[in-house]
Amino acid sequence: MNDAENTPDSASQPLEERVNNRSQRPSSEAFKAFMASNWAPSPQVTPARDAVADHAARRRRAISEQFKGERLVVPAGPLKVRSNDCDYRFRPHSGFAHLTGLGLDHEPDAVLIFEPVEEGTGDDGGNHRATLYFRPLAGRDTEQFYADSRSGEFWIGARPTLAEFEARLGLPTSHIDELEMAITKNVGAPEIGGISIRLVRKVDENIDALVDTARYNTAKDPDNLDLGVLDGLDEKLSEALSELRLIKDEWEVEQMRIAVAATAEGFTEVVKALPRALTHFRGERVVEGAFFARAREEGNELGYDTIAASGNNATVLHWTRNTGKINAGELLLLDAGVEADSLYTADITRTLPANGTFSEVQRRVYEAVLDAADAGFAAAQIGTKFRDIHTAATTVLAERLAEWGLLPVPVAEAVSEEGQQHRRWMPHGTSHHLGLDVHDCAQAKRELYLDGVLAEGMVFTIEPGLYFKNEDLAIPEEYRGIGVRIEDDILMTADGPVNLSAALPRTADDVEAWMAGIYEELGRS
Repeated sequence: MNDAENTPDSASQPLEERVNNRSQRPSSEAFKAFMASNWAPSPQVTPARDAVADHAARRRRAISEQFKGERLVVPAGPLKVRSNDCDYRFRPHSGFAHLTGLGLDHEPDAVLIFEPVEEGTGDDGGNHRATLYFRPLAGRDTEQFYADSRSGEFWIGARPTLAEFEARLGLPTSHIDELEMAITKNVGAPEIGGISIRLVRKVDENIDALVDTARYNTAKDPDNLDLGVLDGLDEKLSEALSELRLIKDEWEVEQMRIAVAATAEGFTEVVKALPRALTHFRGERVVEGAFFARAREEGNELGYDTIAASGNNATVLHWTRNTGKINAGELLLLDAGVEADSLYTADITRTLPANGTFSEVQRRVYEAVLDAADAGFAAAQIGTKFRDIHTAATTVLAERLAEWGLLPVPVAEAVSEEGQQHRRWMPHGTSHHLGLDVHDCAQAKRELYLDGVLAEGMVFTIEPGLYFKNEDLAIPEEYRGIGVRIEDDILMTADGPVNLSAALPRTADDVEAWMAGIYEELGRS
């Protein structure tokens, strides 16, 4: 018998197991027994209650009020494959994070379930009892400890126990093995004693399938089940979770301040890196890397892909390739935000002269954008509509474009609904809500968002811009290749708007002085 006959048929190995061929992990009983022995016990610590716990409880209570008698299912989401057997860093769904207070990366596959109870007898006098289902750390006497690269402590470090999460959050916890029963029990039409489910969909495909199967199996007429109606029920839950975040509580505001402060530090690091960026064939990547390093040092991650756009790239609204060279006479548009460990993110843009000094035309465009931002800030008052910020800012831009002879029609015609010619050079909105998502509250109803009234506790951006592309033949050559955006993060208070990012210089003179001061300090060090 030759060696080939002694070798197992590789074609018989299941495909999903082949990714482990590289690991060469022993499978002998001797190895398994040795791996299960002689480990120090895990420390038994009862953690303090998280500062966010009471805030999260109030949020759950608010959602409970809206969906009496219905089971609510809010998944964190699973790990997502980046390449083959390597995953992206985990980030839970924002609705899950908001209702639990959990951030960071330690609860993939977790699900928060609101179980309906008799009205007023639930958590904090609400209509539900909420339970967090997740997969806790496996004991060191199990194979998962060393064999599971996604959840084994040997691979990824310790995970909180059920008791630890319960102590931190003041939220009952259960093992994820009990999740299927918790979702599917007593599902059915309310008129026959069943429980209706609402699900945050498209977060976890396995949970979507489990809920869909439960609905189908308990339907009176499965063949005529109206999936559109059920999708509408689910959408209302997502809408409610989004609208709940329109007003930030004091804990959230503090998280926003933390994210903004870290982002400001990141912008300082970018200025420090600019001299090297000017000598590198991918200077934009040097800038991107400088900011990313600060984001990882100070927070959890980037809140979104950094836009580090120089020259004509700054006229591409979502330029995230960041492959360009930075030339000394150009502007650098940096749009970046640090996501704090709580997952709240800043979103700030500054436009910097790469050599530290604006040219005459660059300064002209910059100051027009700054005037527009200031007009939007002045319009942001309690009781006015969110859309009024945009109107105020873009009206200023239209006026400047007319002064420069670029607007083909009078200002009044341009700013009318029938005109809008000025939007050729400012096609995006001026503001968006900000929080757990960089574009927060995105599923909120139009009447509460765009047509909504500004209220205390709202956090949003003001970010006008002007973008004159190299290929734009409607403008004089001197403007071409200039892109400017100024973006600040704004908190509405009872006394009016507060610019959370005001510590970063905004005027052209202040930007130049700030950059010069950093370079002077570097020269002394």
